[in-house]
Amino acid sequence: MAAFVVAHGAWSAGWAWKKMRPLLRQAGHEIYTPTYTGLGEREHLADPRVNLSTHITDVVNVLEFEGLRDVILIGHSYGGMVATGVADRAPERIARLVYLDAFVPTDGQSLFDLVGPHAAARMRDACQHGDGWRIPPMDMPPDTSSEDRTWAVPLRRPQPIATLSEPLRLRTPMSVPTTYIYCTRVSPEDTFGRFASTAKDKGWTYAEIDASHNPHITAPDALCSLLIAIAAT
Repeated sequence: MAAFVVAHGAWSAGWAWKKMRPLLRQAGHEIYTPTYTGLGEREHLADPRVNLSTHITDVVNVLEFEGLRDVILIGHSYGGMVATGVADRAPERIARLVYLDAFVPTDGQSLFDLVGPHAAARMRDACQHGDGWRIPPMDMPPDTSSEDRTWAVPLRRPQPIATLSEPLRLRTPMSVPTTYIYCTRVSPEDTFGRFASTAKDKGWTYAEIDASHNPHITAPDALCSLLIAIAAT
C-alpha cells in the first residue's frame, strides 16, 4: 500500500480530489488531501498574512501529526511550490515527489517569478477586486464538463496574494526521487511545458497524460492508473 499526500492547486482545496479518493482506496492505497489555510472549508482563516510558508506548514503538519512516512507527495499546479517546500523540510518522510502539471521552483523563486512579469501584473491587478490581497479564481480548462463546472466553480475561493509573491527558501539541495507528469492538452500559453522539458533534461522519471490541467477532475481514471504505476516502482 502506498500513501499519497496531495498539495493542491491555487483557488482549490481538498474537495477537488474527491473523485480520486475512492479510486485509489479501491486499489489498496491511501490518499490524504489536506486543504490549505484560507481556502475551501478553511476559507474562514483567510488573512493577508497567509503566505507560501503557511501552506507548506499546513502539509508538513499533516505528515507529522498523521505519523506519515514513505509517502508519495503530489504537487499539482501551484502545489508544486508547496510540495517543493515540504520535500525540503521533511525529506525523510517522502519516498517520491510527483509534480502534476506543476511549477518547479528553485531557491529564492516565487510563483510570480515563474509566471513572468506580465502574468504577475495581471494577477496583482485582479487583486484590486479582492480587498487588495486576494486574487479571484481563474477559469477552469475549456474541456471541463458542464457537470464538473457546476460542482467545482462555486467552491473555488480567492487566493491570498502572499502565497504567490513570497519567494521559496530551500535549506538543502533536493534529494527526493522525483517524477514529472505533463498534461498534454495544453492551453495556448503552455505554462508547464518548460518544466516538463527541464524534468526530462534532469533525468527525472517522466510521464504524460492525455488531459487538460486538472486531470483529478476531468480524467480521474487515467490519473489513478498512472499514480498506481508510479507507486509500483
